[in-house]
Amino acid sequence: MANAAFMKPMNISSELAEVVGKGPMPRSEVVKKLWVYIKKNNLQDPNNKRNINADASLKKVFGGKATVSMFEMTKLVSKHLS
Repeated sequence: MANAAFMKPMNISSELAEVVGKGPMPRSEVVKKLWVYIKKNNLQDPNNKRNINADASLKKVFGGKATVSMFEMTKLVSKHLS
């Protein structure tokens, strides 16, 4: 099963929990909830859809960065999963 790791419930840091809710939950669910949050709060850069503009809660998850790319976001979010 290639997706077993992706589906395994992960513990979520308190910073990430502010955005996606309390864990444990699988990485796939974390990513889904992250996108719900980003869309709901209109945080996708209108000029460059690959960039996410962080609000105060996401900045904590993104290590203080104001803007991150989708690719970078995945990497930063991983640090909040254990």
